Parts: sequence; C-alpha cells; structure tokens
Amino acid sequence: MSQLNELKIDNASLSMIAGWLHNGNVIMVEQMPIFGGYIGGIEETAICDVATTLASFTLLNASYHLDGPIHIRWGTTTSRETLQIAGHVAAAIDHNTDLLIANQYYPISGPCTEMCLTEIATQAILDTASGRELMSGCASAKGVLEDHTSGMEARMLGEVAQAAAGMDLGEVNDILQRLLRRYERRFLTAPAGRTFQECYNVRRVTPTKEYLKIYETVVDMLRKQGLDMP
Repeated sequence: MSQLNELKIDNASLSMIAGWLHNGNVIMVEQMPIFGGYIGGIEETAICDVATTLASFTLLNASYHLDGPIHIRWGTTTSRETLQIAGHVAAAIDHNTDLLIANQYYPISGPCTEMCLTEIATQAILDTASGRELMSGCASAKGVLEDHTSGMEARMLGEVAQAAAGMDLGEVNDILQRLLRRYERRFLTAPAGRTFQECYNVRRVTPTKEYLKIYETVVDMLRKQGLDMP
C-alpha cells in the first residue's frame, strides 16, 4: 500500500513539473537535509545533499536548486556543522557543474540583535566563497516567530556577500572561525530580538535608530575581522 501511495505522489509531482515546463516557468526545487537525523553526521548529510541537488535537475528539471542544511537540535542553518555541509556541497557542485544553486538563511536569533546579523554574515561569507549563485534570506528567529524578520537582515546578507566576493579561501576560513566563536555557544540562550513593528517605523518602512546602531556595530566588527564592508 505504501508503495502505491509513493507512486501516486511521484506521478503527481511529475505532472506538476510537466505543467510548469509547458508554461515556460522558472522551476525552483527546495530541499533541506537534516544534520543529526536519519541521514547521520556531516559527511553523510553532505553526500545526501549532493545527491538531492543533482536529482533536482535530472529528475525534476529544476532551473535552480534551493538548499539549506538544518541542525536537528537548533533548527538553524548557521551552526558549525550545517555550515560545513553547505560549504563543501556548494564547492563540489560549483567545481564540477554549471548548475545554479542557492541557500536558505535560518539564524537562530531574531531581528535587531548583533547575534542575528553576525550569524547571517557568517553564512553569507561561506556561501559566497563556496560558489553559490543565489541566497534566500532571511528567516530570522528560525522563521517560527510571528513578525520576526525585516529588510535589515537581508541588507546584511547582500552587503557581506559583495564584500566577500573574490576573497582568498584561507582568509575566509580564518574569518569564519572567528565569527563562529562569537555566537555558537549562545544557541541555548539566543535572543528572540524585536518584532518588525518594534524595530521599524511601520509607516515609513525604515529601521529605527536602535537597529541602525546595532547594524553599524556589526559592520565595524566585520571590518576588524578583515572583511572590506562598504
């Protein structure tokens, strides 16, 4: 019975893909392998990640593939282990293919906090250096708290990615190690941050002075770490 159900699901998926191709749609296929789950550890999760990435293009005719290794305990893409997986997988795909790959951003901390912006900066450096073409962010506070995301997190992602482009990989790795040490021990007590309404002027859709100050503090820190921020 289970095999019949799986067959029905596969047929439905293939029918959707056929319809999208017929309409000339851009097809994004997403998967988020769980580190520490049924797949196993870093190496096993990376192998699974590569396999599902390739399957997205060969079986589902993806235009691009959206990744996002997730830590089974923390539910975030910014842990040391999930960053290792994402970096090695992207580098392997980028070195051996011309496929378009992307990554999702799920920092554990919330908006208007230095920790959140540091998590995002760390992953943005990694994704840029490992060859990802697209970045999808950011689902701050793991994307589970209502109204806990804003444009400032996406701004940090974009500006860091531009600053990290073309950097020496050895230098990148040194910066990543230092940034990880700034936040990875705080996962258990990660700040939820503020809601969008609390850290933005809702009528003007502009960040508050408090958030701008926090942003500049993190930018200054990144410069001191060796990143040529604008």
